[in-house]
Amino acid sequence: MSSNYSDSKSPWSSITGPNLGYVMEMYDIYQESPESIDPEFAELFKQYGPPVEPSAEQQPAASAEVKSDKFGKVLGAIQLAESIRAHGHLASDIYPLKDQPRETERLEPSTYGLTEQDLKEVPVSLLLENAPSEVKDGLAAIEYLKSLYTDKVAFEFSHIVQPQERSWLQSKIESGEVKKSLDADKKKEVLELLTRVEGFEKFVHRTFVGQKRFSIEGVDTLVVLMDELVRLSETAGTEKIMIGMAHRGRLNVLTHILHKPYEMMFAGFAHIGDEAFLPEDGSLQITKGWFGDVKYHMGASYKSPQGTNIKLAYNPSHLEIVSPVVAGQTRAAQELTEQSGLAPIDANKAYAIMVHGDAAFPGQGVVTETLNFSRIRGYQTGGSIHIIANNLIGFTTEQYDSRSTHYSSDPAKGFEVPVIHVNADEPEAVIAVARLAFEYRQKFGKDILIDLIGYRRYGHNEMDEPLVTNPTMYHGIHEHATVREIYGEKLSSDKVLSEEDVKKLDSDILAEMQKAYDHIKENKSDDAHEVVIPEAVMQGYPEVPTGVEKDVLTKMNEDLLSWPSDFSAFGKLARILKRREDPFNGKGKIDWAHAETLAFGSILQEGNPIRLSGQDAQRGTFAHRHLVLHDEKNGNELVPLHHISDAKASFVVYNSPLSEASVVGFEYGYNVENDKALVIWEAQYGDFANMAQMMFDQFISAARAKWGQKSGLVMLLPHAYEGQGPEHSSARLERFLQNAGENNWTVANLSSAANYFHILRRQAKMLGEESIRPLIIVTPKSLLRHPLVGADVEDLTEGNFQTIIEQPGMGENTKKVERLLFASGKMAIDLADRVKDGAEYPDTHIVRVEQLYPFPSEKIQAIIKRYPKLKELAWVQEEPKNMGSWSFAEPKLREIADGIDINYYGRVVRSSPAEGDGEMHKVEQARIIDEALAKS
Repeated sequence: MSSNYSDSKSPWSSITGPNLGYVMEMYDIYQESPESIDPEFAELFKQYGPPVEPSAEQQPAASAEVKSDKFGKVLGAIQLAESIRAHGHLASDIYPLKDQPRETERLEPSTYGLTEQDLKEVPVSLLLENAPSEVKDGLAAIEYLKSLYTDKVAFEFSHIVQPQERSWLQSKIESGEVKKSLDADKKKEVLELLTRVEGFEKFVHRTFVGQKRFSIEGVDTLVVLMDELVRLSETAGTEKIMIGMAHRGRLNVLTHILHKPYEMMFAGFAHIGDEAFLPEDGSLQITKGWFGDVKYHMGASYKSPQGTNIKLAYNPSHLEIVSPVVAGQTRAAQELTEQSGLAPIDANKAYAIMVHGDAAFPGQGVVTETLNFSRIRGYQTGGSIHIIANNLIGFTTEQYDSRSTHYSSDPAKGFEVPVIHVNADEPEAVIAVARLAFEYRQKFGKDILIDLIGYRRYGHNEMDEPLVTNPTMYHGIHEHATVREIYGEKLSSDKVLSEEDVKKLDSDILAEMQKAYDHIKENKSDDAHEVVIPEAVMQGYPEVPTGVEKDVLTKMNEDLLSWPSDFSAFGKLARILKRREDPFNGKGKIDWAHAETLAFGSILQEGNPIRLSGQDAQRGTFAHRHLVLHDEKNGNELVPLHHISDAKASFVVYNSPLSEASVVGFEYGYNVENDKALVIWEAQYGDFANMAQMMFDQFISAARAKWGQKSGLVMLLPHAYEGQGPEHSSARLERFLQNAGENNWTVANLSSAANYFHILRRQAKMLGEESIRPLIIVTPKSLLRHPLVGADVEDLTEGNFQTIIEQPGMGENTKKVERLLFASGKMAIDLADRVKDGAEYPDTHIVRVEQLYPFPSEKIQAIIKRYPKLKELAWVQEEPKNMGSWSFAEPKLREIADGIDINYYGRVVRSSPAEGDGEMHKVEQARIIDEALAKS
């Protein structure tokens, strides 16, 4: 039913005794002949079904008998009350500019054939439970409901499936809790905060003329709302609050929620270093990259005197893109990863506040991708509090051009998220809404959305003239008083403060800001800011030993293959996995997935938790991994890595939602928060990673340089040309290499299971270190089980990650070699397959470049120097010439070639990455290998 009633609140639930008997009799007639009964009855039976006698606990405390000739009126009154609950938001006073129509027809008694006298004769108990003492009849009950559902706060929760949630929200609203008044002291605090919020914007506007700040003005009470959430969190003992928001209002939130001093804020506008003004008590922490970012993208971390840590996430101008990052940070803050097995979650340790724009919320798909996390086991965080800072406009775009929904908040309803609309000019209502939202989140562990409806006092930025594109709206805004002025007048009128007190508060705060600015002017300097990259970053990774003792690997392998006696693995799979005993008995090789599992186990034994996610990551897209086993008889799950000896940290692997952008952002955020965890995201196919391009461009590749934010996230991108067409071949390796600079990440294309084992272990050893950086591995498909890729046990017990591997059996006669071929990944194995032991190619040597960035120039140069008769250096790849690694590698080879010819063997320049026909692929692949190995 389309109402805010719980299931027990159908029109029949308040009818008992003879009245219920009468309705049941009418229903019997309706079933035989619907047209023969009162149309109102017929409509109600059609909508609500047959009347059912309520159980004892559903019986109203006091029910009034209604005469049979009044049933139509009573049912009409019930419909009216229900409509107020369900549709009152459409008639609510939630728009400060009062420029939106209010739909009242469905809330009028006449719509239901009722007069005021009819309503007076309806018992209150049929319309309202636990009515206040002043509500004496049905008319008063209707007016009371209107006062709750059509005032400055409006509610939408009829879309929620669970009746206990709907009932709880209805009870909170109808008990009057949401309309409780604040005491005088709290009102004074609110006015002071509003005065600071507005004063900051006015001071910056006047002092730093023309500088962008993306003012909060028009939704000033966003700070009031967040301040109340912080207070509630402190009282509840919340350890961390993670905040994500775009640029509008960010500077005010930094100042008044994270308590970044006025001196630091003004120093940023004055282009003065702000480190000197950082609080000495250590309560505020900020990080900065060497290249920097604009001030309204920056974040911070603040620890309150009560011990709650408040973090504002760094965010680029891609608006909502930070939402999944914040969700991941929150999950990391909730998980306990210091013990083996599944990581337990304490959802009350941390939660997220996500602030959205009204145009972006329905406009950007990452919003709904993030909302979809709310009840997925690998991603849920016990509920986020979402806030739409609703300006009722995009850059210059009106609502009718930006969305197809009535409210910007409507997409949330598909995820059963309660929506509360509130007039941003009503600070006391905003505080009440904050309290309701926080309590709902704590009680039900679900997302909730506050639609804070205001306006935008200036243009998109302070240099825009909004009257050019939105004249009607902005004429109204220019005539509209600020929320501080409105609330100050209210407190003065209510005798909470005098007019003089209100004015003095404003002047005192502006004087405080002027004093702070005068202080920073004394430190003004015209010196240019020098870009200095930290030495630990520029040095790159050291060569760390990553071998694991054989007896440790042997015992671990036994643990992984020792399943409980009552566990029945799928027979075929069990036989495949049991073959992993063979390499430890001198038979066969350790394939890619086996090497990966052993690497994971050894990392857990050394104390680093592991989180792996991706579409089908548990099994692996190519049915190679099988980290989670399923009992063939009952479906129970078994994770062998939970049962290895001496593990000191948690291990989780999750099949992710069918989303790349939000999942990559989530995993990035998780790793930023838990920097000792080895966090891995695997694309189903590397090609699909392009759906997360914003995450790679704005966060993973550049966050250290922009914001000083470190990450050790690992990305596995299946990549290789197997004749499967344009969308199942290329991970777009060239894009990652194009973004490579300043040692910002490692890019590898491996041809060895042992090297995969060692690179994962190297990455784990660097976690938490200053030199840590993300790792991108374009992983194989057909090579997953290829014998030339497999490893011996000894390959894992000794050595470390090799940035280059020379082809065995080739290049031994240094005086004969005239050609060096460079390849990586599958192409290197294709060449190895062709040359066999290399005897037929005495003039050629093949070098596998396993790590593409940082490019191993010194090691390649050392190889070149071994061969005095070199005439040619050639790069061999399967990707088109304008893709893959050739464009990246060519200039680096030229730097070290010393006049030697440099050639390319691969596909010609293409617009699409691969052929659509498998046979064409085979011909082209053979051509590349033939040309590369042709004798000169």
